[in-house]
Amino acid sequence: MTNTNQLLRIKEVSDLTSIAKSTINLWVVQGKFPKPITLSPTIKVWKMHQLLDWIEEQSNGVEI
Repeated sequence: MTNTNQLLRIKEVSDLTSIAKSTINLWVVQGKFPKPITLSPTIKVWKMHQLLDWIEEQSNGVEI
């Protein structure tokens, strides 16, 4: 069972989505990807449930 409140660092986000870290950062700036929570100047995290929701949105209307 997945803890949807889990916080993920960019490496885990990249592993979960199969999207490169540089692309994630670009898409955040472009508004195409959920914004992270800034814990410190060097630590940013994403909530698992926001990522799962985003993945679901991306797959709507796409046959898999």
